[in-house]
Amino acid sequence: MRRRQLVVGAGSALALASSVAIAKTETRTLTAADVHPATYPTVTAVAWIAEKLQQSSNGTLRIKQYHSGQLGRESDTVDLVRLSALDITRVFAGGLNNAVPETKILSLPFVFRSVPHQRACLDGEFGQRILESLQTYQLKGLAIYDAGARNFYAHKAIRGPSDLKGLKIRVPVSDMFIELLTELGANPTPLAYGAVYSALETKLIDGAENNLRSYHSSRHFETAKVLSMSAHTYTPDLLVLSLKTWNQLGSEQQRLLEDLGRQSVAVMRTSWDQGDTQARNALEAAKVQFQETDADAFSAACQPLLQRYLSQSTLRDLNQMLVRAAQ
Repeated sequence: MRRRQLVVGAGSALALASSVAIAKTETRTLTAADVHPATYPTVTAVAWIAEKLQQSSNGTLRIKQYHSGQLGRESDTVDLVRLSALDITRVFAGGLNNAVPETKILSLPFVFRSVPHQRACLDGEFGQRILESLQTYQLKGLAIYDAGARNFYAHKAIRGPSDLKGLKIRVPVSDMFIELLTELGANPTPLAYGAVYSALETKLIDGAENNLRSYHSSRHFETAKVLSMSAHTYTPDLLVLSLKTWNQLGSEQQRLLEDLGRQSVAVMRTSWDQGDTQARNALEAAKVQFQETDADAFSAACQPLLQRYLSQSTLRDLNQMLVRAAQ
């Protein structure tokens, strides 16, 4: 509770400082947050938006970014954005699954066939539907940053669902991820991203699941040396703005921010693809064991969960869009 009070207090201070700046200089400074470090692709993409926004607005609209979890956990920053105490944050889509039903499709296992399939879908009508759905949660969607396939990593190899039986596996705080790991026979353990390293190190958990880049940048590979290439989900990140902040902006400011958010996707992807290769090379140099998995066994084990979720009309319709894009 004290931590949340401190974070909310920090957000209020940021909002007050921003309003004072507006009064004195007629410049609007938006605050942005991310739990990832300064070199992470989502952080560099927002830095690119900030640079272009300042240029294009002649300095009247700026972004000040707080990376590396300076303003708290993702759940904290999303709350701050909804309250308009913070303007922008990057959030793992799974963290919004409980609040925004449409985002559940992004976390379902095996609905995306590959990175190219996912990117084609996110760049089209499907992605626009997801961004528009966020308004029900007082958020304005600016961009969807695809984040590669998520894989299991642990102290031992995970070749198929049977190897997960009884293991304590960290999952994001999302009902769907908890259900998924339960379906696969594991003991799902919801933890904030920043708590995973120590939990692995102390054996509080046996493993976790995430994309290759995060596995490397978080240094989780130092304690969990086996990366099992399950590619069970391709859950992306969302860049969101406070809907209240959005409504306070002028039409030209809105157009600039929306256009730059869309353009930043290509910036993020270039950085992501380069960093993904570098991360893989670094993991190989660190003697991480890359383990192939039984994709058919994982897919079959996930079918009951898929059937439950895709029985919902909204998710079924969105999934049909994904199926058509893969044909």
